[in-house]
This record gives sequence, C-alpha cells and structure tokens, in this order.
Amino acid sequence: MRTKTGRTVNPLVLLGLFTAVGGAVVGCGGDKAADREARAREVAGAWDGSEAAKAWGGGYYPMGDAVQLPGNGFRGDADKRAYETQNFVLRGELPATPRKDGQVRWESGGSLTLPLTGARTAYERVAGGSNDGPRLTVTGAKLGEMTLATSRGPATVPAWLFSLEGYDTPLKRVALGPSKLPAPPIKPAEEVSADELTQLGRLVEVAGDGRSVTVVANHGSCDDGPAVDVLETSGSVVLSASVVGTKDGPCTADMRHEELTVKLDRPIGDRILLDAFTGRPVPYGQPNQPSPSWS
Repeated sequence: MRTKTGRTVNPLVLLGLFTAVGGAVVGCGGDKAADREARAREVAGAWDGSEAAKAWGGGYYPMGDAVQLPGNGFRGDADKRAYETQNFVLRGELPATPRKDGQVRWESGGSLTLPLTGARTAYERVAGGSNDGPRLTVTGAKLGEMTLATSRGPATVPAWLFSLEGYDTPLKRVALGPSKLPAPPIKPAEEVSADELTQLGRLVEVAGDGRSVTVVANHGSCDDGPAVDVLETSGSVVLSASVVGTKDGPCTADMRHEELTVKLDRPIGDRILLDAFTGRPVPYGQPNQPSPSWS
C-alpha cells in the first residue's frame, strides 16, 4: 500500500541539480556527481558477467506481492484493516502439503523446482496479528497457482488459495520461498555524506512495460528531498540515491520516505536492479505489510 505520491525522475534533470549552481559549489557538486557515477560503474562492472549474476539469473526472486487479494478486493474498510493488521481467525482444517516440491514456470520459458511451503506456514505468514479489531475468517485452503512478477519476468507459481468467509474468490499466497540471494561480488560503499550517496529503501514496483521502476528513497527534515541517478548496462541497472539541497540548522531526527519513479532507456528485462550504495540487488517488499517477498 502506498503512502506517498510517486515522482518521475529524469536523470538529466537530476544531473542539472548538481551542476547548475554557481561559484565554488559547482566543483563540489560536480565532484559528488562524478563520484556517484564512478561508484555505479564499479558496481555494474563487478556484477556484469559475474558468478553472482549467473546465480541471480537462474534463481526465483519475486518482484510482486506474495499475496493476491480476492478478485474484487475487500468488501469494506473493516476487512481491509483486518488484512493490514494480519488479524485472521481460522475456522476449518488446513490441508497437508500434497507433494514435496513445486515448479516456477516463466512466461518467457524455463522453469525451476523449489520446496513447497505448507498451508499452515503460508497461513501464519499472512495471519500474524492478534488484536481486538476486525478479523477475516479463513474457512479452508487448497493448493493452486498464481502469476506474479519476478526478476526474470512474469511467472506462474504454486499458491495456497485461502477461502474467506463472505467472499466468492480466495486470497492467494505464494506456496514457495525465493531462491537464496547470491553473495555480492562487491562490498558496500564507504560511509559518505547523504548528498553524495545513500542507501535506497526498497523496490515498490516495476512498470508493466519494464520502462520504469518505482523505489523508496530516504531523506531527512533539512533537505529538499531525495534524488536517484540511473546507470544502465547490458546486464544491470544501477540506481544511485542521494539527498538534494541539504541545509544547516536545527533538524528533527526523523527519517522520511518518498517514492520516486525512475525512467529507463529500455525495458529492464532480465537485467539486475542494483543499489550503488550496498552493491546488492534492490530489495523488494512492503514494510508493515503481511508478506514481503525477499530482502
């Protein structure tokens, strides 16, 4: 669920933010922009063609929600609140897992066999709350399928289909876990000022046509907000987050979050989306939601 309005980020405009200023600041801003680009190229160079990239290319890494809601969504705010707080009650039996493994099948071709998650485990990952507020009632479950976005494009995966009292269509939860993340071929960047380089929050979504990605970037109370530069290669897309317009003066210590939509020159395809600061794939997930896919 989004809490911020996304902004479209044009890399050329961002570059202007660091260079279109006068006096001695030009050199400073230019140096930081150059350092940011150098780090991005270093990250891309380490990943492109690496064993880690090969492992990533052969794995299953969801980039869409592990839970899909009933067909027409929830009936009202009370049910929506119950879902958001993971407040469920089980009335009925959950079935045993019918087999040991399940198969991920990519729309572009290829498949991968992974261990199945049991219905009880899948239920507990959705229904972790316990409070006196509104609840959703699960009356049963069966093994089926769902389709979601992954690092290798759309895939059909096994899913537990949970029947909800009062609903004609089930709530679906992926019935297998993601592949283990490969060890990154490069270390995180050294600590630098936030107006040079900072860590991205997370990936929110990849556009349907693959030509943009929406990410959460962090900033503080004494600045003009976050910015994200992009470096594209044949094997990766490296995002470099920073903070624009830092100011001196009394500041609150709270961390602020903003969604930014970054346009790409061509569809992301099966290229790896990387964070320049960490040197790792940008994690997908929704904090405070029932089921982030991986991190």
